[in-house]
Amino acid sequence: MPERTIALVTGANKGIGYKIAEGLGALGWSVGVGARDDLRREAAVERLRAAGVDAFGVPLDVTDEAGVAAAARLIEAQAGRLDVLVNNAAIAGVMPQEPTGVDPATVRTVVETNVIGVIRVTNAMLPLLRRSASPRIVNMSSSVGSLTRQSGPDAEQTAGPVAVVYAPSKTFLNAVTLQYARELSGTNILINVGCPGYVATDLNGFRGVRTPEQGAAIAVKLATLPDDGPTGQFFDDAGPVPW
Repeated sequence: MPERTIALVTGANKGIGYKIAEGLGALGWSVGVGARDDLRREAAVERLRAAGVDAFGVPLDVTDEAGVAAAARLIEAQAGRLDVLVNNAAIAGVMPQEPTGVDPATVRTVVETNVIGVIRVTNAMLPLLRRSASPRIVNMSSSVGSLTRQSGPDAEQTAGPVAVVYAPSKTFLNAVTLQYARELSGTNILINVGCPGYVATDLNGFRGVRTPEQGAAIAVKLATLPDDGPTGQFFDDAGPVPW
């Protein structure tokens, strides 16, 4: 029997993250449910197991250096390696976010989770990913971070309302992903950005028009890329998204 693929999904106790974990688990993978809330994490693990997924809980607050290191040690003890990392955990920050009225503290808080948290988790998990035959990293971003769409004539329709915190945090994440792709060029690690679309989650007050399952599809696709698949690119369900 082939070895079971090991994945970790951050922010996986609800919404898109939960559906990503469910989708990867449906492939027969063992999935670490990364979440900071103990009760919600374990409830998610129980639901996934009831659905037939080989799920295990990973206490994980992406803003906590010691906690992220502990999560890496847990996965090493549990599986000895990591095949797929999906950086899904994110926050929107206090709204509204007009540039002239925003509290700089809100910017710091959102970037700490949406960008620095991704760097922190990725670097902690890289030694385990390097042990995999086909390692994949998927960073869940958003098309609202596309500078092309933000600067286009139909920005309100393609990139949402003015949001000087959340949207630039995703632009920042996209740029960080490109830097990882450049450094990891020539290795077998593929790293890409996925946009789930406008999904109804608590992050947007459930105003989205897509389901969490639909939003999770791009992550599952990028997590299962073949060895000759793309790296350092930005995709949604329709294909490449302009930077």
